[in-house]
Amino acid sequence: MGISRDSMHKRRETGGKKKAWRKKRKYELGRQPANTKLDTVNKTVRRIRVRGGNVKWRALRLNTGNYSWGSEAITRKTRVLDVVYNASNNELVRTKTLVKSAIIQVDAAPFKQWYLTHYGVDIGRKKKGGADKKEETEEGEAAQEAKKSSHVLRKIEKRQAERKLDPHVEEQFNSGRLLACISSRPGQCGRADGYILEGKELEFYMKKIQKKKGKTAA
Repeated sequence: MGISRDSMHKRRETGGKKKAWRKKRKYELGRQPANTKLDTVNKTVRRIRVRGGNVKWRALRLNTGNYSWGSEAITRKTRVLDVVYNASNNELVRTKTLVKSAIIQVDAAPFKQWYLTHYGVDIGRKKKGGADKKEETEEGEAAQEAKKSSHVLRKIEKRQAERKLDPHVEEQFNSGRLLACISSRPGQCGRADGYILEGKELEFYMKKIQKKKGKTAA
């Protein structure tokens, strides 16, 4: 028997059985779940012809996506590194399954690069010890500034006056991984796009992940 999304086979609210008074319909059909997996090497997307001659894209393996940074109003294509939390099922975390609303870790490099060009601030740089290394970095920064025109420097200075960065997001830049949420449906559109977590939402999921780590350690 095929997968059906009808309610003909279900019981009444009172618990009584219902007799099927008609057969299954084409518009009630369902298909096998995509169970899109995170794959570091391959990307596999299948084309599916659906009702009305329309097309769905069933992603089976993905490793990249477009992620937007809401507070900065930018979007960058970046690598998906890991699945860290799923509210519906821990099994989806263990198997690294990409679904809508899954909390994942993405590569911070594209956003870090944009931040440097836009604000002239290199966030997430680890501080090196020693006076020699300090001198080297200062010389490098001076050389970078020398390349920029006075117009660009004025523009960056003006942007820096309005610059605000969430402390939790800044912490994540040090590790090179940002927490993000998938907002697209990989099994329907063939993409794993989403947004970078910030503010209260980020705090909420950080607590959840920390709590989960505590349970596994115990």
